[in-house]
Amino acid sequence: MEEKTIPTVGIFVGGGPAPGINGVISAITIEARNNGWRVLGIMDGLKWLGQGDLTHVRELEIVDVSRIHNQGGSILRTSREGNVEDPEVRDRVHEGLRELGIHALISIGGDGTAASASMLHDHDRYGLSYLHVPKTIDNDIDLPGGFSTFGFQTARHVGVKLIESLAEDARTTQRWYLAVTMGRHSGHLAQAIGMASGATLTLIPEQFEQERITLDDLVQPIEGSMLRRLCYGRQDGVVVLAEGLAERISSDEYHATKEAELDPKGKIRLTDLPLGYSLRKRLCESFSNHGIDMKIMEKHIGYELRCVAPIPFDAEYTRELGFGAMRAILRGGLQGVITRVGSDLEVYPFAYFKDEKTGRTRVRYVNTSTEIYKASLRYQIRMRQKDLDNPERMKQLIEASHYTEEELRARFGEKGA
Repeated sequence: MEEKTIPTVGIFVGGGPAPGINGVISAITIEARNNGWRVLGIMDGLKWLGQGDLTHVRELEIVDVSRIHNQGGSILRTSREGNVEDPEVRDRVHEGLRELGIHALISIGGDGTAASASMLHDHDRYGLSYLHVPKTIDNDIDLPGGFSTFGFQTARHVGVKLIESLAEDARTTQRWYLAVTMGRHSGHLAQAIGMASGATLTLIPEQFEQERITLDDLVQPIEGSMLRRLCYGRQDGVVVLAEGLAERISSDEYHATKEAELDPKGKIRLTDLPLGYSLRKRLCESFSNHGIDMKIMEKHIGYELRCVAPIPFDAEYTRELGFGAMRAILRGGLQGVITRVGSDLEVYPFAYFKDEKTGRTRVRYVNTSTEIYKASLRYQIRMRQKDLDNPERMKQLIEASHYTEEELRARFGEKGA
């Protein structure tokens, strides 16, 4: 039987890495091969197909994937290249899939890859089936039932260990750390890491109602937290910041942002924006003006989280998703995004996840009105109005900070959480 007559599923990975990708690839391959399907792994996302190059594919057998579900990274690698919004690129991808004899395409990726899969589906000319497996350590894809995206739980687990280590270093060396975590659109990862690690303070974009914020909007609560700690004789702590805060601040407030690079989609690389440096500089200046020598360091926590081996939760979860994606294809007619709802696996149409205003994949934000979020706030050290209303605490603040009572009330009275 010729290869092109054998039912064939293609798999590609787009966007940034996330723990558990190999588990999805493994489960798809095993289920496909056990049902007589051929499996083609497409290397480097849609990069090569978008260029009309069909040589960067590999056939996958069960022996190739039987033990990779506990490995980090991606055996197919990943890429953000291959912009199918461009009709010419999209046509080359469709033609390449046809030439390779692919009958169904399973994509693994975040919001951008989901949008690409949806666009390929909407403009399909050859009757292919399209299934998408959502992944991102940011947890910002609005999955039904509030289930986390795969990779998130592992990223949180590793992130907590890193913050705990920084907290011990901070205590030992008497310094503060400003830890910036990944999360372009939402603060889920920062919030979860901060809560589970017992970080001194956590700041996320969703807590600010205004569209644009200033550096001082971030400096003020951090400064208040540090002053509260001084009342206890502590000059150490860890502040967790979601990197998405950087996009909410005007570039005019940053130093050296002209050197920031753009990613393949034209967005500024958040790791290039000096959020931690700018905050550290402002905080040190403020404390120095009041005669306080506060040691502050910045640390970016991001790439360390993306390719670690998945914890058992994600190893199991990704095998379920890969199995569900291939089973949906075998049943026929089901196309869209595979997701877990309760104890079942369901396929939701691509349109379900689309934001009608932007046309892109809908973003899931942290809901700051929930009891869960409010609980996290209660375990943070923040300057609160009751601190300023308490005469004994006010006396401690004045002694520790060298601020006057008027300065403390003016600085923290109206904004205190």
